[in-house]
Amino acid sequence: MRIEQDLKLGFKDVMIRPKRSTLKSRAEVGLDRDYKFLHSSYKWKGIPIIAANMDTVGTFEMAKVLSAKKVVTAIHKHYSLTEWKTFLDNMPEAHLDYVAVSTGTGLEDSEKLENILKLNSKLKFICIDVANGYSEHFVNFVENVREKFPNKIIIAGNVVTGEMVEELLISGADIVKVGIGPGSVCTTRVKTGVGYPQLSAIIECADAAHGLGGQIISDGGCTTPGDIAKAFGAGADFVMLGGMLAGHDESGGDIVEKNGEKFKHFYGMSSATAMEKHVGGVAEYRASEGKTVEVPYRGAVQDTLQDILGGLRSTCTYVGASRLKELTKRTTFIRVAEQENKVYN
Repeated sequence: MRIEQDLKLGFKDVMIRPKRSTLKSRAEVGLDRDYKFLHSSYKWKGIPIIAANMDTVGTFEMAKVLSAKKVVTAIHKHYSLTEWKTFLDNMPEAHLDYVAVSTGTGLEDSEKLENILKLNSKLKFICIDVANGYSEHFVNFVENVREKFPNKIIIAGNVVTGEMVEELLISGADIVKVGIGPGSVCTTRVKTGVGYPQLSAIIECADAAHGLGGQIISDGGCTTPGDIAKAFGAGADFVMLGGMLAGHDESGGDIVEKNGEKFKHFYGMSSATAMEKHVGGVAEYRASEGKTVEVPYRGAVQDTLQDILGGLRSTCTYVGASRLKELTKRTTFIRVAEQENKVYN
């Protein structure tokens, strides 16, 4: 046993210090990023925000809206091949640059992934997603997927430390997903005691990834547009959102009414709800590591997306970054004890 004494920070522990700016308007800020990848020869341009591959977020309906804005959706892995075919038959090919096919690491997952990718060669992103990216089995699966699909853009995760980011990149990943436990409906930290404050995880993992020519996704912990800005400021190349995109028309799940108010269910993919829905229940050797909650119904996701992107542009104007690419270089974090005045909350 050992104890690390270094300070580790989450989004709530810091704010971004404003700096002199020559920008006259938020409209001058460009949010598009252009990326080349460590292994794939594809080039990608778009807004580097990703809807999480949860069945109450990463839906086909969400992808249709977000792709039109050049925002990525990681489609959850529980759609059938027939459902995938219908979706792909109705999507403009240019929009497929903003769709990721998610997979687990089982034999059935591998076969299903191959069958989905056969439906349309224009699908570029593969998201290999497990809760614990530290296993040897996971690393081997990433290697095998890279061997089968040498030109696809491979996302792999989740991890929170630099050495594992490096191992996954060397094993064939282009982008590593960073985050253990920060999600709004994740209970991993409570059930297992394992985790890492998200801001520090981003800073350390981005440093490791960029040293090898790879990228990272900050996955989890964002509750406001300001948190997204902090993630990019800390060095994240992409930011993945779950709870912030839940509760919309395009999110999965039915609308329920209580006392005249509308809600939608939102749950973690390791929750009892998700396991009962997709695998027949919680296996006797494991525990549920996710919550099920009812989030207020929020209408069309378009309005929320505008709020997010507007907030991000505003951050850039406060620090003088004319492009999102410049935000990290223009970011100075200051330690704080409070974030906002909550007298009227």
